Amino acid sequence: MLTWKNVIDFAVNGNPEPERRVEKPNDEWRELLTPAQFRIARLKGTEAAHSGALCSAHEAGKYGCVCCGTLLFDSTIKFESSSGWPSFTQPIQENAIKYEKDTAFGMVRVEVMCNTCDAHLGHVFPDGPEPSGLRYCVNSESITLEKA
Repeated sequence: MLTWKNVIDFAVNGNPEPERRVEKPNDEWRELLTPAQFRIARLKGTEAAHSGALCSAHEAGKYGCVCCGTLLFDSTIKFESSSGWPSFTQPIQENAIKYEKDTAFGMVRVEVMCNTCDAHLGHVFPDGPEPSGLRYCVNSESITLEKA
């Protein structure tokens, strides 16, 4: 189980190797994604709080990257955080997520991205439920739900 210490270690010292890499020029991503998906996943945007279609989704399944399809989170570790974005306590596997220090907007946060294609997902915070204490705060536009 990943902890905040692991997250900080990855952000500072390097991320685990992904199982595969997917790299495409922005023109190709733009053709494959909706304008909102492209703005958020490829240009590091965000959606308005409580606006995402998956924020209140409770169906069983797995959440994958909207860009490359890599499985990122399982519905069993999704929880209601009241943050306005889908929230998870752990990635589906350790090397699914890439972590980087983010100092945008005068804050220090840890950005989370798909480790396969570098799609921006959101941020992770150390204020989630036990046992991990993590809250992966993810944009709905960056993920898809594959229902079980």
